[in-house]
Amino acid sequence: MANRELLYIGISGDGDTASIGMGQFAHALRRNLNLNYICMNNGCYGLTKGQDSATADKGSMGKRGAPNLYNSIDLCELAIELGASYVARGFSGDKQQLVPLIKGAIAHSGLAFIDVISPCVTFNNTSSSTKSYEYVREHIEATNTFDFVPLQQEILAQYSEGASQEVTMHDGSIIHLHKADASKDVTNRLKAVNNLEQEKEKGRLLTGLLYVNPDIRETHDIINSTLRPLNTLTEVDLCPGNNALQKLNESLR
Repeated sequence: MANRELLYIGISGDGDTASIGMGQFAHALRRNLNLNYICMNNGCYGLTKGQDSATADKGSMGKRGAPNLYNSIDLCELAIELGASYVARGFSGDKQQLVPLIKGAIAHSGLAFIDVISPCVTFNNTSSSTKSYEYVREHIEATNTFDFVPLQQEILAQYSEGASQEVTMHDGSIIHLHKADASKDVTNRLKAVNNLEQEKEKGRLLTGLLYVNPDIRETHDIINSTLRPLNTLTEVDLCPGNNALQKLNESLR
């Protein structure tokens, strides 16, 4: 917040995001902070012997063998509903998909949330876990083929027949989507949530760019903050004098 010229990148886990840090996460979303938030989601507490986290799917089992009794929190659905303007899901075992998603997030102005399914090889990588390598590889479904095209660079991607869409980011960069299913509209908030739920009913994990709104304003624009970094403001900037104060008071009468 103090310096809007900086690139903000936050790395967290599903425990800190969906449990102890849920309050901070929710308000960062609704304010659309200009932040790249990457969550490494393994569905368990890997540092404290593998207990189920709030993102563990109901009925799934980790190494200890007991099925999870509770409904899970879908962080991508939550991010879309609470106001994030760029939401994606990737898999740590699929670099080809994940790298463009991160590049697109960096180019986006506003809160970009990426949920990265990252199997815990110690406690949550069994065949009965929905966060395991085996399960994700067998049940993965992508919204689209995703290419990030930096500003003024040639588009080199080749696509087979099917629906395609371009989304221009704030800096002029382009996200080029080739959609395997034309009904999966990633610019419509309601459809984005429905897409996630529909794939869940089929037992599949939807990945790729799930939702993007390139027109929404981020926090600095909403509150009309100064373009200058706050640590460069002097006393003259912060205390313009009595005349300025009187003028402000008059405007409020």
